[in-house]
Amino acid sequence: MKSRAVVYWTSTIVVTLVLGISGGMAMAHLPPMMKALTHLGYPPYFSNILGVGKFVGLVIFLVPGLPRWKEWAYAGFTITILSACYSHFSSGDGWLALEPLATFMFLVVSYATRPSGRRLANVVGH
Repeated sequence: MKSRAVVYWTSTIVVTLVLGISGGMAMAHLPPMMKALTHLGYPPYFSNILGVGKFVGLVIFLVPGLPRWKEWAYAGFTITILSACYSHFSSGDGWLALEPLATFMFLVVSYATRPSGRRLANVVGH
């Protein structure tokens, strides 16, 4: 049971760091992020949407309780990460397009190993 918690928190921290750093870069309009978004074909204002969405999701992701909201955070992160993969692929980035899948792997591990208090099924009685 203890090792499951270690796996959960390790994977959750990795996802939090990756999305937190990229979300912060997006909100701060840092040149590397803006260059990447331009390369992918996104308008500059998209960085605001992306950054705010990541930070709101991360707050929900990390605070205790809110199991229904956590399901939405996991879903939103899945869409964001897989969209990044597809965007890189569509922009001709070759193997770089697979890089977001590493974060996705950690997200899946986090979801699969999350404690019962963070699961929706235990709250609604399924």
